[in-house]
Amino acid sequence: MATLLPALGTCLNRMTPGEKRLAERLEKKLEDDYLLWYDVPIGPKQTHPDFVVLHPRRGALILETKDWHPTTIRSATRERFEILDSSTGQPKVVMNPLAQARHCAIQVINALQRDPQLQQPDGAHKGQLIFPWGYGVVFTRITRAQFDAAELGNAIPERLVICQDEMFENVEAEAFQERLWNMFPHSFGKGAISLPQLDRVRWILFPEVRVPQQQNLFADDNAEAATENAAEARLPDIMRVMDLQQEQLARSLGDGHRVIHGVAGSGKTMILGYRAEHLAQTQGPGSKPILVLCYNEPLAVKLTAHIDSKGLQDRVHVRHFHKWARDQLVAYHQLPGYADAWPVGKKMEEYVRCVIAGVDKAHIPAGQYHAILIDEGHDFAPEWLKLVTQMVDPSTNSLLLLYDDAQSIYRRGERLRFSLKSVGIQASGRTTILKINYRNTKQILKLAHQVAGSMLNGEDAQDEDGIPLLAPMGCGREGPEPIVINLPSLPERASKIAELLADQHAQGYAWGEMAVLCRDWDSMDICSRALERKGLPHRVRKKSGDFQPQDNTIKVMTMHASKGLEWPVVAVLTLEPKENMSQEDLEMESKLAYVAATRSIELLIN
Repeated sequence: MATLLPALGTCLNRMTPGEKRLAERLEKKLEDDYLLWYDVPIGPKQTHPDFVVLHPRRGALILETKDWHPTTIRSATRERFEILDSSTGQPKVVMNPLAQARHCAIQVINALQRDPQLQQPDGAHKGQLIFPWGYGVVFTRITRAQFDAAELGNAIPERLVICQDEMFENVEAEAFQERLWNMFPHSFGKGAISLPQLDRVRWILFPEVRVPQQQNLFADDNAEAATENAAEARLPDIMRVMDLQQEQLARSLGDGHRVIHGVAGSGKTMILGYRAEHLAQTQGPGSKPILVLCYNEPLAVKLTAHIDSKGLQDRVHVRHFHKWARDQLVAYHQLPGYADAWPVGKKMEEYVRCVIAGVDKAHIPAGQYHAILIDEGHDFAPEWLKLVTQMVDPSTNSLLLLYDDAQSIYRRGERLRFSLKSVGIQASGRTTILKINYRNTKQILKLAHQVAGSMLNGEDAQDEDGIPLLAPMGCGREGPEPIVINLPSLPERASKIAELLADQHAQGYAWGEMAVLCRDWDSMDICSRALERKGLPHRVRKKSGDFQPQDNTIKVMTMHASKGLEWPVVAVLTLEPKENMSQEDLEMESKLAYVAATRSIELLIN
């Protein structure tokens, strides 16, 4: 069975009856190694073919689908069709559907052919694509006999058409496939498209599934180039894209409440960014804003940079939870002046209490947002989640919660003491689990498992509404062994870290691709002094506004503040466990060490 993106169940409401039948036939009559995309914008021009079919040996095929009856078509030429408008019954002239498919295919093929790694290296077809490509038309309500009787073959060659009776459910799969592959003008190339080449095809065709360069996690890879040559010059040697499960999930998220339980490095934040962009671009005029919430301020800064790069800041509001709570109190004149002199932690607790009370008393309105997306939801207390769910407009009821209980590093109630339903999240049947860690190399993940200990023993939820503890699975990516520092004191370890980071810079890493993650502020100060002595540019993050992700400096921050972030090179400055530490405290320290270790993409220093 072929893979359709988005999943069929999530796009039925925008399919014509003929498109639905064709999607079902393509799914069921093609084998597992076929990939199908329905109504997805593709290529530099973001054209919208009805279907794209891709097979590692057969090649790429663009299909245009028409639900016309024989009586709909009044006349046809190779350039234009005159048809009866379905809504008015009046004649109108439209482009020949084969010309539509061809125009779309040419845009796609030109983009792919600019990639040297997708070109034939030699021979008669040197410079052309390494795989065949074609295009065709599917008439879902015109039989082959009716096609011939109307002499439509004068407008569209018969081999480039699939007719209604050639896609019935009882048609043999081999006959159906033969009709598809007769649409290719010729066949060439040797062997199958490799997985890296398939990633390059997806990277070029679907900019929204690109994994941005890590030194600029949410760079606008889809920015329009000044010229096509400029776009060609920027093609990277390695093109990283979402895996197919991530892409299908991102494209198939439907209405209502949705929950994704995903391990560290499984692409949760990337999927959230895709979802926020998709919702913003499909909103109607005058819609309420979309709210993206997280707990950590540095992650909010990173997400804001992504939204701003897309020009969506007016439609998508990114806030860390306590800033959002304060904004609500200010906007609706509920800010408690008596808390101004309180310590920050106590003041934030009071702000949240006041927002909850304000909503309960209708002093702060519920339903303010078209949609709400919550990243790192495991950092949210149950009462916070209950508050936030009330802020979704009931007419859209669109909420996405991303969760990983293994990364819950704040004590806000015992694990599994609440269900998602109890806080207003109605996601039964709409929960997805992502277990594969794509961020970390096999070597980094092995060390992360060691520091986590038994904490990563997977535990299923009691029921679908519960919260599982997921054990991450590596994707098998290889890298250097982590560098383990065995020195007795913090200053000695900090000095060694500074020395190792200077060495990594000499080997080609930018300063902005490095981070040092510490247990507390005292450790950050010790580390900062060691970096200063070595003359290494760095920025210490202690409060809001200190984190500037675009600066070409080593980032020094606490393990807590690093949640949701990543760098190619990460050094973790740990503390020795205190004497008589409780089992609960030891488990929390293990979680922190695990979170910190899994921030690293290429090299971990521990």
